[in-house]
Amino acid sequence: MQRMNALDAGMFFAENDTTPLQIGTVTVFEGPAPGHAELVREIFARLRFAPRCRQRVRTVPLNLAHPVWIDDRGFRMADHVRHVEAPAPGGPDELEELAGRVLGRRLDLTRSPWEVWLVEGLEDGRWALISKVHHCMVDGLAGIDLLSVLLDAGPGWSPAGPRLWTPAPEPSGRAVVRGAVADRLRGFGRQAARLFLPAVRESIAVAGAAPGYAARLTGPGASSLNGPTVPLRRWSRTCASLDEVDRIRRALGGSVNDVVLAATASGFRSLLAARGVLTAESAVRALVPVSVRSPDERGILTNRVSAVLVDLPCGEPAPLRRLHLLREQMDGAKSADQAAGLDAFLRLVGAAPGLLAVAARTALRLRQPLVHTIVTNVPGPSFPLYAMGRRMLEMDPYIPIVAGSRVSVGIVSYDGVLSFGVTGDRDALPDLPTLCTGIREGVDELLKEAARKVPA
Repeated sequence: MQRMNALDAGMFFAENDTTPLQIGTVTVFEGPAPGHAELVREIFARLRFAPRCRQRVRTVPLNLAHPVWIDDRGFRMADHVRHVEAPAPGGPDELEELAGRVLGRRLDLTRSPWEVWLVEGLEDGRWALISKVHHCMVDGLAGIDLLSVLLDAGPGWSPAGPRLWTPAPEPSGRAVVRGAVADRLRGFGRQAARLFLPAVRESIAVAGAAPGYAARLTGPGASSLNGPTVPLRRWSRTCASLDEVDRIRRALGGSVNDVVLAATASGFRSLLAARGVLTAESAVRALVPVSVRSPDERGILTNRVSAVLVDLPCGEPAPLRRLHLLREQMDGAKSADQAAGLDAFLRLVGAAPGLLAVAARTALRLRQPLVHTIVTNVPGPSFPLYAMGRRMLEMDPYIPIVAGSRVSVGIVSYDGVLSFGVTGDRDALPDLPTLCTGIREGVDELLKEAARKVPA
């Protein structure tokens, strides 16, 4: 029995009918596709490397403590590994439409919260896996680690042998409550000294060091990107090579993340222009998650992320100027250590589980007008991977939309390619492909600027 941390618990409590909070990936492979039964056997055999995938969530009465993970005694592979045929002709548009429908559907939180869908019928004999896992289970970085359990570093493969699994006895209600009370009382004095006071100091320090951080919330925004959402999602994608991004970075300065944000700003600029609402002051406020996982925490299946707030300067027509503005903001966020301040706040609130349950249910369901999107960039493997001997050709991310925002952008690197996966509310974002096209155009604009800086 393992207890959730504060961010995991917040994600669990915030789930509702119009706010499904799973993250996911769409991975495309060379053919031929494995049979469904063959895939089920392979995944089942490998679940010993991901024990959380056979556990479910159990809440604590009166939310005296965060929920706990317990073995799912009713676990069945049929509930988690599905099979579907892509609509003809099985091209990129058909896969994106199918992925949007599959990834946007809520997971059953009474079971272990993950699914893998085998997709057959893609063009050129290819096939795909659509995988999704609830955000309470793992963060974006650990999600890539979890996917790697199903993948190999080389094409050599032989079917895995079956492994018996015996679930641990389910703890009694009295044991869960007793454990919760013990967790609350154990080391309470140490908590005051080591958690509350440092968290308050960190939060105050960040607030004092970055007065412009809060001031940006009062500036002009992109109101069409916020509002009511429906339970259905659209999903689209585009890509850039890491070589292209590196050429831009070396010629124009900044980090890979700065270039990614500048391309994303170009995409939103195209979207707002197509809607007829682009002005010189237009800015899309993006929450940019950053990992605060320390090196010794790698492999621990728990959320260790925080975030910084960034204004994407969509009203700025010059691509080089947009890049410089974003670089200044990100450098300022790092110097002010905004992410550490938010992480400290989460640790502070997380010490009161009942309060966290109420706060999470409220915060991620609010229709707030301040933050318009989430943009998250996760490093993936730099070398090719294989599933059951078939090479993985593409890996594209899916990020949920929350708190009144109607669109989110996820970026994952794999084998020399940066893939942008864009999620939108199905009713509010019929023009989602315009955003993806604009992101790719943003990369091309920066490549032209880089060519001017570096002689042939």
